[in-house]
Amino acid sequence: MIADIKPYAEYQESGLPWLGQVPGHWDVRKPRHIGSLHKGGGGTKEDALSAGVPCVRYGELYTTHNFFVRKPKAFIHPDRASNYTQLHYGDVLFAASGETLEEIGKSAVNLIEGTAVCGGDVIILRPTVPVHAPFLGYVMDCRPSANQKATMGRGTTVKHIYPDELKNLLFPFPPVPEQAAIVRFLDWSNARLDRAIRAKRKVIALLNEQKQAIIHRAVTRGLDPSVPLRPSGIPWLGDIPQHWDTPLNQRIFKEHIRPHNGASETQLSLSQRDGLVATRDMRERSLQTASFDNWKVTLPGDLVLNRFKAHLGVFFAATLRGIVSFHYGVFAPLRQMHSKYFELLFHTHAYRAIYAGCSNGMTVGLQNLSNQNFYNVRSVVPPLSEQVAIVEHAERETQTLNTAISRLEREIDLLREYRTRLVADVVTGKLDVREAAARLPDEAAPDTVEDDTDLSLDPEAADEDPAA
Repeated sequence: MIADIKPYAEYQESGLPWLGQVPGHWDVRKPRHIGSLHKGGGGTKEDALSAGVPCVRYGELYTTHNFFVRKPKAFIHPDRASNYTQLHYGDVLFAASGETLEEIGKSAVNLIEGTAVCGGDVIILRPTVPVHAPFLGYVMDCRPSANQKATMGRGTTVKHIYPDELKNLLFPFPPVPEQAAIVRFLDWSNARLDRAIRAKRKVIALLNEQKQAIIHRAVTRGLDPSVPLRPSGIPWLGDIPQHWDTPLNQRIFKEHIRPHNGASETQLSLSQRDGLVATRDMRERSLQTASFDNWKVTLPGDLVLNRFKAHLGVFFAATLRGIVSFHYGVFAPLRQMHSKYFELLFHTHAYRAIYAGCSNGMTVGLQNLSNQNFYNVRSVVPPLSEQVAIVEHAERETQTLNTAISRLEREIDLLREYRTRLVADVVTGKLDVREAAARLPDEAAPDTVEDDTDLSLDPEAADEDPAA
């Protein structure tokens, strides 16, 4: 059906180089032409409950809601609702601050029926003219709109956007019945793309489980099935090869804080998908910094930890020299060790559970693993020659799985890019979907648009690097 869609018969110049021509019967509007903009506010994260009045927080516009807010993630007590900004159905919510210019002003339209509120750092566009609300969700956060919002951002480390800038955002505005047709078509196409993406992600999860099984066996039992075993003394582990050791991490590693002396150094970042790599080479989003004060040098052979993601196994062996954020832990072996072995060991489900249990913090994603808690964990340590052999075995036995995972991830990236382009082409009038929308069967509105959660290591893991 999508392949048969053609452009409109007549176009007019929009007067905007980035938009080009728009259908002849469409308008080009600004938010101030269709409603009022004001800043929301109120409350704190401590107000969050598992039930109560639905509350939309600005961070969720980045992590949870894509184009639409259909189901709330957070709630507050009704007694606290008066301290928050009340939302109306059809309000467009913009994140007033963000991490990069590319994402500033990330938005979604509120489609929650009934009472709902928003927290601080949210800018609200409340329409005062007839509009099909879901259309605003698509058009306000399509790529052309995102590119405009990027030029409005201010700030260095943290970017901000204000109502005075957003009121000049330009966007195509077709007649309301046509807005509804566009939404109908995009909902239909996105639902199918989402199903394809979810199917590929499930396969990735299964392949990762296969990898974990191979690695877990190797790092806890070794490669020789005939070697005598002994009790490890660690309840979850059971028996280990008789000649292996289980020392505390404090006997294996020591944090090294090598100050950055101002010389030109490669900035490194950690992510579950890429490992410890030069920030410029990361495939996913990474935060930018305006200052490298207090950053520290890491050397090949170090074990680098994202303290806030220890429970997700974000330990990686350094293979190149560079500088990392002061939020990271940089640990050097106290004696000759193969750090890559410990990277594999700490990626196992068992060790991720251990580090989750000894990290401090009530909020998932903000659990900090202190040095002392890291040092108090026992590691399974074979002789150095076996560490090297285990790493080589794991890399060899998982190579085919890694190739398959990389191919699936690339296919998912292409589907996401296709969806981004399709939404932009439809809401800016490059494609006429009216007839296609009229032929579509009636379907329930999707609960959500597929998010970008990464499955390279864990289904809960986000691609971004919050510690950078």
